Amino acid sequence: MLGWEFPPIINGGLGVACLGLCKALSQHVELSMIIPKSDPNYMVNNVELIGLNNVEVENLKKIRTSKYYKEFAHVTTVEANIFPYETAESDFDIIRGKSIDFKLDTNVNIFKVGDLYGDDVINKVIEYAKFCARLAMTKDFDIIHCHDWMTFLAGIEIKALSGKPLVLHVHSLDYDRGGPDSRGWVYDIERWGMHYADAIIPVSRYTGSIAKNHYDVDERKIYPVHNGADPVHVFHDTKDFPEKLVLFLGRVTGQKGPEYFLDIASKVIEHAPNSRFVMAGTGDKLRGLIESGAYRQIGNKFHFTGFLNKEKVHKLLSIADVYVMPSVSEPFGLSALEAAQFGIPCVISKQSGVSEVLYGALKADFWDVDKMAGHIISLLQNDSLRESVVKDAFRDLENLTWDKAADKVADVYKRVL
Repeated sequence: MLGWEFPPIINGGLGVACLGLCKALSQHVELSMIIPKSDPNYMVNNVELIGLNNVEVENLKKIRTSKYYKEFAHVTTVEANIFPYETAESDFDIIRGKSIDFKLDTNVNIFKVGDLYGDDVINKVIEYAKFCARLAMTKDFDIIHCHDWMTFLAGIEIKALSGKPLVLHVHSLDYDRGGPDSRGWVYDIERWGMHYADAIIPVSRYTGSIAKNHYDVDERKIYPVHNGADPVHVFHDTKDFPEKLVLFLGRVTGQKGPEYFLDIASKVIEHAPNSRFVMAGTGDKLRGLIESGAYRQIGNKFHFTGFLNKEKVHKLLSIADVYVMPSVSEPFGLSALEAAQFGIPCVISKQSGVSEVLYGALKADFWDVDKMAGHIISLLQNDSLRESVVKDAFRDLENLTWDKAADKVADVYKRVL
C-alpha cells in the first residue's frame, strides 16, 4: 500500500482515512504501507509502516526500474506557490526553471525536511516513485494499493515491474480542487493512473461518476467504498453567548464553498437574528472573505477562527447547533460524520459523497443558498425536525465503520486477483 499522509505526522482527512482503513484491513491481509514520512516510534498493529525518511537506500540503487515514470514525468518545473493545497495567500514569484533529475539519490533528505506539499510537490512525487519502485521489488506481494494522485506514479511503476494488479483509492480528484476545466500535470497523472489500473475505489458514487465522465474511466472497474467514521469522545459544553451557533469547518478554499456560507449566513440572520456563524479553518479565500462587503454587513454575527487543532475543533462541535457543508465538489466529507457523531444536525450539499450515506441530513445544491438558508432556519426554530434529523444520523452512523469499508476493499482485491 502506498500513501502520502499518515498520522501522527499529518492528520489531514487523507491521513485519517488511510489510518482507519489500514487498521481494519490488516485483519484481512498482510499489509505493508510505504509513506514519505513516518514516526519510527509510531506503530500500527499488524501493519508494516515504512517511512522513506527512515530508509537506507544504498542497496536499492542496484534494482532496475522501467521507463514508464520517466516518459511521463520528464517535465520542467517552475517554483511557484500555486498548488491546490496551499492554505494561505503568498507571493507568486517565479524563481527559476529546473529539469528533474532521474538519478536515484543516495539519501532521502527530500522527505526528512519541509512540507510534503508546497512548491516542490511534483518533484517529491517523482522521487517517491523512484524509491517506492525499488523498495517494493524487495518484497513479496500480491496487490498494489495506492491512495490519491501523489502515489499513482509509484503504483504505475511497480505494476510495470511486477505485473501485479494495481488498485487506486481515489479520495479526491483535481476536478474537485480546480473544477471541470482543470487540465494540468495532476489531472494527467490521475487519468493515466486510472486507465492503467485494474480497479478504482472512489470514496463515493459521486467521485466515481466524475472518474467516469471527466476522466473517461471504464465504469466496470469502478467500485465505490464509503469511508468509515472513527469513534470520537463526544461531549457537550455551554456557550458563552445566548445565540444559536451555525458552524462551517474545513479549508477555506473554493472547493469548500466558503463564499456560499457567507451568503447563507446573511439570509439566515435576516430571519433568525438570534444566531451566530463561525467559519473554522484557513485557506486562500480567507482574506478576501474577511475584507468583503458581505462580511462587513454581518460582522458582529460572523466569526473567523483560522486554523484550529483537533481539541479546539471538538470544543466548537460541543457547542454547535447546526453544521453546514456547502461544498462545490466534495468527494466524501468526513467532517460531516464527525458533526453527526456530536449530535449536530447537518445541512450538506448534494455535490458530496457524504450525502449518499447521511440519508436524514438536509440537502441542497451548493449554489442554492436560499434552500440551504431555509434548512438552517427550520433546524434552528423547529425542535422536532432537529431531533428527527439527529436521530436519523445516529442510525446512519451505525453502518459507517472502517470494518465494513475494509470488507468491501477486500472484495475488490478478490475480484482483481
